[in-house]
Amino acid sequence: MLEHVPHWLGSLMHNVRAGHAKLAIVQDGIVTGDARLELSSLAFADGARLPERFTADGEGVSPPLTWRGVPAGTAALALLVEDPDAPATNPLVHAVVWNLPPEDGSLAEGAIAPDGHGANDGSDVGRNSYSQEGWLPPDPPTGHGSHDYVFQLFALDRAAALDINPRRSDLLDAIRGHVVAAGMLVGTYSRGEEAPVGPAAPAPQVA
Repeated sequence: MLEHVPHWLGSLMHNVRAGHAKLAIVQDGIVTGDARLELSSLAFADGARLPERFTADGEGVSPPLTWRGVPAGTAALALLVEDPDAPATNPLVHAVVWNLPPEDGSLAEGAIAPDGHGANDGSDVGRNSYSQEGWLPPDPPTGHGSHDYVFQLFALDRAAALDINPRRSDLLDAIRGHVVAAGMLVGTYSRGEEAPVGPAAPAPQVA
């Protein structure tokens, strides 16, 4: 939908962003433990550009994810993906996944998809900012600059019951004060500007 925003309007709104300070992982009372989860993807490096296939310009499927370092005593894991650079009051929610098994594991490419009443492993894919179940493909306005897509994984000391297809607000209410470890992975995407195609060239040396 946002691909139809004209370049001049996207450029005009360049500084209109929700802000990284509104990400769930930095909110007061959310993360109480010091342990860190290692969250990564075979499709992109932390801080690198998302391949087009995972965005609204491609197939629009969710990227593969892998995590390690789940501490003993974890009861469940939860995943939240947000865009803090969206031109909105709050970050745009791209995915909510609740009640993932409490162990090192992974999500395959395309796994964040509508699952009705949940999956066989007990997990449940919630609703994104468009009130749809599943993955919301990145779709930044043309000319708005680079957007961060922040994948946040939480290890919880309890697996509280939530209604089917929870929203961000439901998730935050359930995990507040119960996060014993957390991890973060950032992918970027933009439209209307030159996209990186490889590693930066070394700076020329001055004789």
